[in-house]
This record gives sequence, structure tokens and C-alpha cells, in this order.
Amino acid sequence: MAKREVKDAAALRAIVEACQVVRIGAVDSEGMFIVPVNFGYEWQDCSCGCDMGADELEPSGALEAAGERGASVDWGHETGKAARPKLTLYVHSAAEGRKAEAFLRGCDVAIEMDCDGGSIKGDYSCAYSRAYRSVMGTGRISPVENTEEKVRALALIMEHAAPGAPCKFAKEAVNRVAIFRIDVDDFTGKERRPR
Repeated sequence: MAKREVKDAAALRAIVEACQVVRIGAVDSEGMFIVPVNFGYEWQDCSCGCDMGADELEPSGALEAAGERGASVDWGHETGKAARPKLTLYVHSAAEGRKAEAFLRGCDVAIEMDCDGGSIKGDYSCAYSRAYRSVMGTGRISPVENTEEKVRALALIMEHAAPGAPCKFAKEAVNRVAIFRIDVDDFTGKERRPR
């Protein structure tokens, strides 16, 4: 439903920040699979790499009205509309097993994360529903080989899971763990608020 789409970059980032698990869907030689994993992330308000500030990225009233009518959102700020944010996810894993084997080769993936908002009571059985906030998207997963990027990724994962907790990584642990980066190509947010 178009009316539930979250278009504001700050609101999308708030959903990503609130979620602790991302579900990654992929296909390998055995078929489709999906895995839930914790994650860290990097967020840029503008995917083109420019220096637009967050204040410049708020959707205009015309953009919000277009979204309410179900029109697609043009994220290109060169047209005067909201710039598309860039999202990069980092996950860690053992270096063996089905998930690791698929991800080590690099593959296209789908992602989903959500925050439960509780039950929505209805006047009759089929009117009951669930409040939620979610992000879904697609991208490409690839292994991180560079030691500096692996350490940065582990720090991002720790900061997201346990903000402010001390994190120090032994060289052997960094070498042993597999780190994967998901360059998210496209993503959307949805929200259904509780009553």
C-alpha cells in the first residue's frame, strides 16, 4: 500500500537503526535460502557521494503529495527532490557452511528487516492486524578481504548491537572470521502505526 511507504531519509534510517536482525535471501546450487543475522551498517544521506546535508534531503510537500497518490518517488536531488540515501550492511559469519560458501562467491541478495509494533485490534476477526516498521531491498553481497575494512565492519556490528560497549579485536579473530558487505542497490520502507 503506497500510503504506508516511508520516504523520508531520516525515518528510513531510524528503522534500520531500530532493527537488530536482517534476513538475507539468496540462491545457490541447492536452491533458495534465507538466513537471519545481526548486522552493522553505514548510511550516507545521498548515494551520489555529494555533500548534501540532512536538512537539504527532506522531501518537499510536492514529493509527499506524489507519494500519497501512489506515484513513484524520484530520488535524484538534481531535479530538486529528495536525494536517495545509500545503505551498506556488514555481517559476520564462520568461513564455512552453506551461507558462507554462497556469500564468498558473491551473489545477488534480497534483504528484509522489521520492528514489531504490536497487535492492532479489530471489530471482527479479519480486522485484526499488526503494527510494524520495515525495510526491504536488494543488493550484492561480497566478502571483505581487507583487514582494515574487516575491523571497521566488526566495530560497526558491535556499535549497532551494543552501543558504547568497548570493542577490541584480536588479530587472530579478525583473520578467522568471515565478513561480508552488502551494497544495497535499492530499498524501500513501510510503516503501519498502532492505533
